[in-house]
Amino acid sequence: MVRFGVLGAGNIAHRFCASLAHEDGAELVAVSCRTEQKARAFLAEVGHVEGARAYGSHEDLLADAEVDAIYLALPHDLHRDWSLAALRAGKAVLCEKPAMLSAEEMCEVADAARDAGVLFMEAMKPRFVPLYKQVLEAVKQIGPLVRVETTLCNDMLAAVEGSGSYHMTPGPGAGVLLDCGIYCASWLQAFGGGTPRLKSIVSAERDGIDVYADAQLDFGGMPGRLECAFDRAKKRTATLVGTDGRIVVDELHRPQRAVVELAGQEPVVLNVPYEVDDFYGEIDHFVELVETGATESTLMPLDASIGCAEILDVIRAGFQVTPVAPKAPREQGRVLR
Repeated sequence: MVRFGVLGAGNIAHRFCASLAHEDGAELVAVSCRTEQKARAFLAEVGHVEGARAYGSHEDLLADAEVDAIYLALPHDLHRDWSLAALRAGKAVLCEKPAMLSAEEMCEVADAARDAGVLFMEAMKPRFVPLYKQVLEAVKQIGPLVRVETTLCNDMLAAVEGSGSYHMTPGPGAGVLLDCGIYCASWLQAFGGGTPRLKSIVSAERDGIDVYADAQLDFGGMPGRLECAFDRAKKRTATLVGTDGRIVVDELHRPQRAVVELAGQEPVVLNVPYEVDDFYGEIDHFVELVETGATESTLMPLDASIGCAEILDVIRAGFQVTPVAPKAPREQGRVLR
């Protein structure tokens, strides 16, 4: 039985715990928040954790010898420090996306995990849903890939601004690229391969925080696109284009449906629902890794998380926000060379 501790008590931690209740091989034994009172309130809300401990500090949770693994659900800019602390404490880490703010941070954490021989995995949900395996098989049918396009745009700016969410609170962890763009980066990393060159970018900001990015990338001769937004809505898709057809994945961040279009054939629709919900696949996979003593995931290995962070680094370096961004032309010129 894998005994989980949860760092943080936001909405995503509630969703994680609801899904964890369906995993026979794991249980929630502890949660930590800024105060013990908040931790107790969280345990009361999730409702299936008799005997679980409430901590008013994350250090106290990491010192709990009965915690085998942690789910790290803190704001983005806290992921590095608490991942390193958990690894030092010998706790397996399931870290909510984006794992880190940069490739440099992700390399540091990857090195720490490898040195300690302790499991670290980014909670990149799309890679663990049942549909993903079928997409991997279907890609073999469409011939060599010639383009990958990803779009995750939501008209939610008023909601994230009004909620006091850290997504729009000035600081290194804010912005749409980290929150939504990381899902796009995962598809590009899986099917593009390598660190891309930035060809062009259009972006927008609100109070210095990125709310839109549309980046054209070059993966060693194969074009790629990453588009994400807080301020406008579009169909949220990943499109894998091959020489003999294409695959369009709907709702790329929580996929259950894809359409395979092969030249001269009727489209084939893949409808593959979740097992339980969009969290369960990553939980079940992570629990199996812990139980078998694995130190790295085959579906979301450390190098994949580094690659995703590198893609965002390339795009971030090229931001050209409007109406005024004096440093952007110089920086964009550097990354476009």
